[in-house]
Amino acid sequence: MKYAIQINTSPYASDAGVVAYRFIQAALLAQHQIIQVFFYQEGIGHALRHASPPDDEWHLTSKWSALAGQHGIDLLVCISAAQRRGLLCADEARRQGASDDDLAAGFRIGGLGQWLEATLQADRCLVFG
Repeated sequence: MKYAIQINTSPYASDAGVVAYRFIQAALLAQHQIIQVFFYQEGIGHALRHASPPDDEWHLTSKWSALAGQHGIDLLVCISAAQRRGLLCADEARRQGASDDDLAAGFRIGGLGQWLEATLQADRCLVFG
């Protein structure tokens, strides 16, 4: 089974990101394929490089980065949602004269067209949040 996953909520506003992460882990263990994880609306908060939750909380951004590195999962952040909320990739940071990009390792910026393409390749599309 091939899955496309969309996450719409902030990592600290709800447990949707944790539930999605655990679902993906279980799907990978069962030999399913994750086509893409698309972070949309407030979900772009999962991709913030400089997020630093308290020590007693999960650092979900680093978990996503590790998951992408281990399994080659495409973590796509909606460019429009990211720009509205000030999350800049390296190219956009340079364009705006910012000194650093905000995108965590393993994440990339993209658009709804790429998300649509992933949903067409997938057998199932799941939305969290």
